[in-house]
Parts: sequence; structure tokens; C-alpha cells
Amino acid sequence: MHPQEKLEQVLHQLNTVIVGKSAQIQDCVACLLAGGHLLIEDVPGVGKTTLAHALARSFGLHFSRVQFTSDLMPSDLSGVSIYERGKESFVFHPGPIFAQVLLADEINRASPKTQSALLEAMEEKQVTAEGETRALPVPFFVIATQNPHDQLGTYALPESQLDRFLMRISLGYPDRAAERGLLTGQDRRDLVASMDQLMSPQDLLDAQQRVLQVHASDALLDYVQDLIAATRSGQWFLQGLSPRAGIAVIRAAKAQALLSGRDYVAPDDVQAILPQSIGHRLIPVGDAGRGAVEQVRAMVQSVPLA
Repeated sequence: MHPQEKLEQVLHQLNTVIVGKSAQIQDCVACLLAGGHLLIEDVPGVGKTTLAHALARSFGLHFSRVQFTSDLMPSDLSGVSIYERGKESFVFHPGPIFAQVLLADEINRASPKTQSALLEAMEEKQVTAEGETRALPVPFFVIATQNPHDQLGTYALPESQLDRFLMRISLGYPDRAAERGLLTGQDRRDLVASMDQLMSPQDLLDAQQRVLQVHASDALLDYVQDLIAATRSGQWFLQGLSPRAGIAVIRAAKAQALLSGRDYVAPDDVQAILPQSIGHRLIPVGDAGRGAVEQVRAMVQSVPLA
């Protein structure tokens, strides 16, 4: 089967489990293909955990879930060495971070120290535990969830740490028809348990390499630079995008193009992923009554295509 058909099958299978959220599912798969990490900000109970589990199952990836709490320590993530009498030595027992898909549930309930430990691992693709550095599995994909900031007992992620996520999405409530299906249909966990593995981890690594080979023309890069310049103009946001954010936009747009069956990036790809890729990195100017994502969409309308 052609690799493109496999990706289409994965999207179709995920859409049978998370109903009525095809745009968000495409973003999630694009984020994985681009080699980034995903932040899902939403209220509890809208399918975040189910989506993460279904994604891991579709790609045949080892899945691990950690419920973040205020007393969670960095060693609870990375693992600890325990003395084993039979071997007369300390043996390292790896923690849940040694997975290919890690669901960091309610990341903003953990202390800043534990948040930093996870975000460092995301960046470096390795952890240092008890003086020894250990590589994390390949691929390594973190899906972190956080509750809205107005909920009790949460520590907001600082801007520098939000920047480590390639995308931030929100699933939101299902529409009426999708919700009726949830109320009358099979339990989602049972559906996930019966899902097929459609791609292997090696297939995923190959697809990630294909993303890197997607062509971005000079004209397209000019357009992206115009968008980045608009974020820095002071008209829309307090501070503009960093060069790292610009690189993230290109990577996400290339993944979006690949999912659309093209080997080149079109302006539509950039526009499709831009709010999810930069909204969490920006603070809107003034009191326009718009959130960062809405402000990004308004800014895109003002930047002409060359």
C-alpha cells in the first residue's frame, strides 16, 4: 500500500473514534509527522485521552500516561535506581517518560520544577537521571493537556515553555449529532482497544523524513516572513515570533502539505496551521476582546499574498 494511503487510513480510523473533529485530528497527525509536540487545552471529558491513545495504537507506538499532580516529582517521570540484593548493585527502573507517545495529563497541575523536567526532555530527547544521561525512544511524541487557567490548583506554563510545543489545539464540545452518537454508541475505550495498527513506527519515521523533503518555494518563504514580520509590528501582538517559531511554522506547513498529498507547500497549508502553531506563543495587543487565535486569523487577513 502507498504511504499516502496509509496516512489517509489513519485519519479515517481516528475520525471514527473522535467524531466530528476532523480538523483537530489532522492537526494532531500533522504535529506528529512534523516531529513536534502537541498541547491540548480544554475542559475535562472531551476526548483528549482517547485521542492520544488512538493515535498511539494506529501507529503501533508504545503509549504511556502520567496524571500530573502538585506532588509529582521529576524522578516520578524519569525513573529511579533501586538496590537489588541479588545483583548487589543499584538497577535503574525507567519511568513512564520512556515511551514513544507520552500523554502528560493536566500538565499545569504539576509544580514548575516537574514541568521543566518534562519540557527539557522534550527538547533534548534525553533525560539525565542520577548523573547518567539516557536517550528517549524514537520517535518521542508528547501530548500534554491542560485545563483552562481559571480552574483551581493550576500553574500556568510560562511563555518560554509554551514555545516548546509545535501546536496547541482545543477539541471543544461535540456538535449535537456527534454527541448523540457518543450517548448511544459503543464506549470509546472499547473502540480504541479494537483499533487496527495501520502503520509501524518505522513507517512513521519514513513519513517524518518525507515531510523534510516537501518543497517550500522562495515565494512561500517570503509569505511566511511577511506573516512573521506582521507579528513583530506591534500592531497585533505585544511581542513578535522568534526565529524558532518561524521554523516551526514551516515544519507544520510541510506536514500539512504531505497530508494533503502534495510535495510542495501552498499558502493554504500555512494559513491552515498558523493559528494552532503560533497562537500559544503570542499575547494580543490591547483589549480587542479577541484571544490570540482570533487575533492571528485577523492578522492573516491583513497580510497580502505576493
